[in-house]
Amino acid sequence: MNKIMGGKLYDTEKALLVAKACSRAECGRNSLLYKTAKGNFFLHLTVWQGERDSLERLTRDEAKQCYENFSEHSVEYKEAFDEELEDA
Repeated sequence: MNKIMGGKLYDTEKALLVAKACSRAECGRNSLLYKTAKGNFFLHLTVWQGERDSLERLTRDEAKQCYENFSEHSVEYKEAFDEELEDA
């Protein structure tokens, strides 16, 4: 899926899947966090059959919040955000 947002093309086929969350046990709806090659983040929201999937641009801070809240991580934090986590 792809979409032009803010004059830039966001494409799930070309971006890195960073993390995902399943909103139901059956996984009818999913939230997938992606990072583009240029370091921009976006969310792919999948929906039930007959509804329309959507893409949404995210700020870096919004992407970090999603990463923290999502149950499955496809890459480590350092790879996703190019920084180390700070110890508590």
